[in-house]
Amino acid sequence: MFYKYNDGHGLPHDPLKAIVAPRPIGWISSRSKTGAINLAPFSFFNMISTKPCLIMFCSEGYKDSVAFVEETGEFAANLVSSHLAVAMNASSVNAPRGTSEFDYAGLTPADCELITAPRVAEAFATLECVVTEIRQPKDRNGNPVTAIMVTGEVVGVHISEDVLTDGLVDITKSKPVSRLGYMDFATTEATYQMFRPKWGESK
Repeated sequence: MFYKYNDGHGLPHDPLKAIVAPRPIGWISSRSKTGAINLAPFSFFNMISTKPCLIMFCSEGYKDSVAFVEETGEFAANLVSSHLAVAMNASSVNAPRGTSEFDYAGLTPADCELITAPRVAEAFATLECVVTEIRQPKDRNGNPVTAIMVTGEVVGVHISEDVLTDGLVDITKSKPVSRLGYMDFATTEATYQMFRPKWGESK
């Protein structure tokens, strides 16, 4: 089938998020200037650079996470592993401003080393980030959209030794949860390697 996006798809649900999948989940924790803390998952999230290491998350609308990050210029991105999937989902609740999603989801806020935002103590890994840019992307006509993109530079990294094997992060131990389409999620249970080919070598 083919459809023009703005004309509609005629399917039971929008297939786009099922096509652009899997997507890593950015479990973003932040703190406001007044000390309120926030924790929310974002499925529009990824690492976009290594030198320096930049990551981004995108909020469809101006939410507490963006407001707090804008106030302080800091946030933490926590790894969602399979043992935290239910808590991550609980933290997505549309709670009144000022409500601690840490408390609601039964999670422990822990101090970061270089930023004031808290991290999820139960997470196998956390990236401490300083904001480099907050902007609204534009559509093809140059009009700002409702989504807000936050980019941050990673300044500190927490890794639990529980997920290391011979000094490497073992994906079969960390079991990151990814977002698929609709209400679907997935967890990595196995891995395999493929090396980039060199031109002229047999495939």
